[in-house]
Amino acid sequence: MKKSLLLMLIIPAIFASTSMAGEPSQDRKITLRNMLKHDCGACHGLTLKGGLGPALLPEALAGKPDDFLISTIINGRPGTAMPPWQPFISHDEAAWLLGILRKYGNDK
Repeated sequence: MKKSLLLMLIIPAIFASTSMAGEPSQDRKITLRNMLKHDCGACHGLTLKGGLGPALLPEALAGKPDDFLISTIINGRPGTAMPPWQPFISHDEAAWLLGILRKYGNDK
């Protein structure tokens, strides 16, 4: 009986957390957008039109595979100024940021 009750409580929590795994919380979205503007913008330009690093505008990212770009965010680019951001963001957060960049650039 106790195991059944425990399973009834745990299983919905697992499904709830899984379905929301790719979407950061509202507070985390604010933090990620701040990172995009200030940290990414420090090299890619405050308007993301390029600088030390290449442009991150939707047209500059077009045709580049998501997996490649997410890996670049997470692992950096050896031999370049692009650092690995894995200590600070998850794979899902990198994918969310990429979606923002593909859709809006830094406008929204």
